[in-house]
Amino acid sequence: MEEVILVDSEDNQIGTMEKLKAHQNGGVWHRALSIFVFNDKNQTMLQRRALSKYHTPGCWSNTCCSHQRVNETTLDAAHRRLKEEMGFDCELYEVFNFPYQADVGKGLKENEYDHIVFGNYNGVPKLNSEEVYEWKWISIPELKNEIKKSPESFTPWLKLMINEVAKNLDKINPTQSKKVKH
Repeated sequence: MEEVILVDSEDNQIGTMEKLKAHQNGGVWHRALSIFVFNDKNQTMLQRRALSKYHTPGCWSNTCCSHQRVNETTLDAAHRRLKEEMGFDCELYEVFNFPYQADVGKGLKENEYDHIVFGNYNGVPKLNSEEVYEWKWISIPELKNEIKKSPESFTPWLKLMINEVAKNLDKINPTQSKKVKH
């Protein structure tokens, strides 16, 4: 049974709860992370969630999402889940926090204090088919257009955070300065 870390409005841990239970009955606030991996062409890697996922199956989303475990840093959790879902690891940077609420269908709600992580990678992932159906590279402007044209094809959290991600593209790789088009 996987648990999530319950948090207050300042992201302080106030307990734990079984993951599915945390998403039922209107949801409770818990800590999460969302990873956006970018290549040298300033495209982000999207994943299409496996069709067997218990919520938002078959929807396109950011590279990887997950929840931190008790006593696990955000970056340690990000590296763990990136390897488990996408079959690779890369340099990662925690960029900003994004608390959000979203209905993810089937009576489930997300109330997440989300830590947004950026990474850099130019290879091909080795997908875990239990987690991911397919993947692709896409620029942020193209992604915004796709979301406008077909919002039902994307996860609720990606639609909510894409503008904030676009505002932070200068932080794709803090060790080198890049000009990035929004």
